[in-house]
Amino acid sequence: MRIVIDMQGAQSTGSRHRGIGRYTMALVQEIVRNRGDHEVILAVNGYFSDSIEPIRTAFDKLLPLENIQVWNTVTPTAKAETDNDWRRHAGELLREAFLAGLKPDVVLVSSLFEGLTDNAVTSIAQFTRDFPTAVILYDLIPLIHHEIYLENPVVKAYYSEKIEFLRQADLWLAISESSRQEGISHLGLSRDWSVNISTDADGHFRKVPVSAEAESELRKKYGLYHPFVMYTGGIDHRKNIEGLIRSYAKLPKKLRSSQQLAIVCSIQAENRRNLEALARKCGLEEDELILTGFVTEEDLVRLYNLCHLFVFPSWHEGFGLPALEAMRCGAPVIGANTSSLPEVIGLPEALFDPHSDDDFARLMERALNDEDFRARLVKHGKHQAMKFSWAESARRAIEQMERLVAHQKSQSTNSVPDRRLKLAYISPLPPERSGIADYSAELLPELARHYDIEVVVVQDNVTDEWINANCPIRTVQYFTDNASSYDRVLYQFGNSAFHQHMFELLGTHPGVVVLHDFYLSGISHYMEAHAIEPAFWTKELYHAHGYAAFHDRYHSKDEVDVIWKYPCSLSVVQNSLGVIAHSQNSLRLAKRWYGDNGDNWAVIPHMRDPHVNKDRALARQALGLGVDDFVVCSFGMLGPTKLNHRLLEAWLNSRLGADKNCHLVFVGENHPGTYGVELLETIRNHRAEKNIRITGWADLDLFRNYLAAADMGVQLRTLSRGETSGTVLDCMCHSLATIVNANGSMADLNEQAVWMLSDEFSDEQLITALETLWQDGDKRQSLGKRAREVILEDHDPRYCAGQYQDAIENFYKSAQNGLPGLLPAIAKKSATAQPDTELIALSSHLADCFPLRPQKKQLLLDVSGLIGNRKNTAIRNTLREWLINPPGNYRIEPVYASGENEYRYARHFSAGLMGCPEHCLQDEPIEFAVGDIFFVLDVPQSVQTMHSDFYQTLRVRGVMIQCLVDDASGIQRLQNLGGDATLFLEEILGGRVF
Repeated sequence: MRIVIDMQGAQSTGSRHRGIGRYTMALVQEIVRNRGDHEVILAVNGYFSDSIEPIRTAFDKLLPLENIQVWNTVTPTAKAETDNDWRRHAGELLREAFLAGLKPDVVLVSSLFEGLTDNAVTSIAQFTRDFPTAVILYDLIPLIHHEIYLENPVVKAYYSEKIEFLRQADLWLAISESSRQEGISHLGLSRDWSVNISTDADGHFRKVPVSAEAESELRKKYGLYHPFVMYTGGIDHRKNIEGLIRSYAKLPKKLRSSQQLAIVCSIQAENRRNLEALARKCGLEEDELILTGFVTEEDLVRLYNLCHLFVFPSWHEGFGLPALEAMRCGAPVIGANTSSLPEVIGLPEALFDPHSDDDFARLMERALNDEDFRARLVKHGKHQAMKFSWAESARRAIEQMERLVAHQKSQSTNSVPDRRLKLAYISPLPPERSGIADYSAELLPELARHYDIEVVVVQDNVTDEWINANCPIRTVQYFTDNASSYDRVLYQFGNSAFHQHMFELLGTHPGVVVLHDFYLSGISHYMEAHAIEPAFWTKELYHAHGYAAFHDRYHSKDEVDVIWKYPCSLSVVQNSLGVIAHSQNSLRLAKRWYGDNGDNWAVIPHMRDPHVNKDRALARQALGLGVDDFVVCSFGMLGPTKLNHRLLEAWLNSRLGADKNCHLVFVGENHPGTYGVELLETIRNHRAEKNIRITGWADLDLFRNYLAAADMGVQLRTLSRGETSGTVLDCMCHSLATIVNANGSMADLNEQAVWMLSDEFSDEQLITALETLWQDGDKRQSLGKRAREVILEDHDPRYCAGQYQDAIENFYKSAQNGLPGLLPAIAKKSATAQPDTELIALSSHLADCFPLRPQKKQLLLDVSGLIGNRKNTAIRNTLREWLINPPGNYRIEPVYASGENEYRYARHFSAGLMGCPEHCLQDEPIEFAVGDIFFVLDVPQSVQTMHSDFYQTLRVRGVMIQCLVDDASGIQRLQNLGGDATLFLEEILGGRVF
């Protein structure tokens, strides 16, 4: 379960330094400590930048840095401004979209009633109900006492709106049973989903020794020269301070003469004058009432420990934390018998009627005069205080959120749209010589059960009869002109020229991508080499893989090596609404190359039509094969990655190669280069030549004839590039015992359904597999039967089409809860056009909150002092080494200051440093995110000081800042490491260079 916690209760101006702020920090820390297998992410409002570092520090040892996520929004100002509604509503929508983007199972709102006097933003279900929401319910005091607290119409409107948000929550975690009952009785909240999780006092509220010297100094500081009756908790109408003074004045004068009444809290000047006037009116002497004003936390703990009696006369509390704090410090405590205080104090005889000065005075007098009663209060308080625990409150909160998530999942159903959705299907189609074209022809009839489909193609004609009869065929221009008429867009992406038009389309019209080939470097290179898109491959190498790939592009002896090395598919992954792959191998590659955690991926088995219509005998007759012939087939275009030469060599060295009835057939087009020539030469030079054949391009009929005629299949791979072998599935579908090796996606095949060799198999292992399956008919039959069962279970087109619909709808649902859905929602909130300044600010915050994903962490190297300065040879050589050989988990990006608060990527400088052309890449403003490192490399101290505000912005966003003071220290560091740039880089990443 992923728990996302809105931390504004510990950030806002009104709550951060008060009880709600302390409650938020203490409870959330315990939730994190007791999270078990759950993941916790803290969402913090970037506007309250001064609160973010303390939060990071508090959770430094408890959570990874990236689990504290910062969001920014347009900042509302005073709520009374009529033109402020757009900002406020936009902020609410942005916040909810940001939370949805964290993919929570549940969101916990630490304090909903925020934002009246500052830029806190809270709401529930204004943009999305994609996640259940739990809210901490402190109290409903303003609602219950509305005549006191809601006289101001602005405050009333604000509070009423928050109450409606509160009703939209799914779970209410009350800080006391009293607050729980208030929610049930005054708002009609569900009894089942309103839960008392209670609270606790901070650990520093405890019995502590106070030396005579410290006590004397403290008493002198506040004018407390006698035993004193203490109250703390704020000055507010409901706190009943006037009743406290009146009741205290009713004590016998002799008793009062030996005591003082200390009201320990901040107090405004007007309140001070009023309370002092009341005390004089009630006959209290000047030194009988002490109004301390603000006291430090340390002094507060000591005063709790020293007081003769602690009283808490409030009419209404959500919990009444000071009473618990006082008990923890060993003070005798009495309090009002209203709201939550009876459950906090837990002793009926320690309670009084706060509306009766006489009752209050009587209990005070008893507590001051009766030593046995006071001792009983102290003893009871010690045991009562042990009933409250942050760990227990956190345990209850987690337990209830678990219950909520389980309930939501049990209630969730896939909603059926009120109309059939219209889907644009973008793919090559038959007669194009593409496996993806054939795949689409099989998928479309089943997918049409779920959508009204129009196909978008760039070919002259489509030959598939079903597609022509059932799907309107559209050009790319038609699709572009009518894109808004489609509800869904599905791209079938592969690594061939058939897909060149899709890159631009995907960038302007995002949709779901089916990534048949994780490596798109072949088509990327093709588009650049044929001037379809200038420098397309070069830019994608840099974008997807950084400067190392950019360097290789210009310094490798053979471009083919670079094409094979780098996938170049990051832009497609980032621009998609979601990616569908056919095996877990693609997810492994995405993790390896891009740091992608797979949140926006779905794995749907490669589809295969289970109907086998070819008759074996007729197929053999058509192919000129005899009844006694044993036929081994390898299907697909031939090439080095298919290891056709390994199969050929093993065959020739096995007993099958010497048997006149054994035939080896490569069903596919031969490699056009040297590899294909060498295969033909090997075959011609062997006595078994007549039993080995390469068919050349096989049309569908020939292909199916060999599938029907074969006795066994062999499909081998090396250097997998993320593709899924459809031909393996074809073999399995036709019940062929098939030999494979555990390379790429084939490693994910069911090992009970194929003969699985190791990835790096030996010739002897392949020969053994060939000979065993040739001789063991039962083994062949068993493998073939299980293979067919796997196809029927997992690869049936109708089953796969259902998974397609689920994946597409889930991706679009996530998109609607993200940036694609947020922009029109914000637009609807504005009755009039907004100024450019507002829109620019909004776009900046959107970019911060919704960066392209996935993205590796960056090591941002400030090279401002190196640009135009060729003297620092050691640092420049080190930087060049870092660019060419970066660490696998970080992207090295030199940057430079282009203004007082702006940095740009130093792409021209970096390209020149590596001896590459500088014109391909542009120096754009930098982007940064939590977990990045900003390293100030050889920048004068004066320049660093100039950019201190920018550095603070980086820190707020979770970027670690490190620096070298000057060039001399940098050179010395390198010398100490023997000039080893790699060790120097490891020190930076390990946080050891400052």
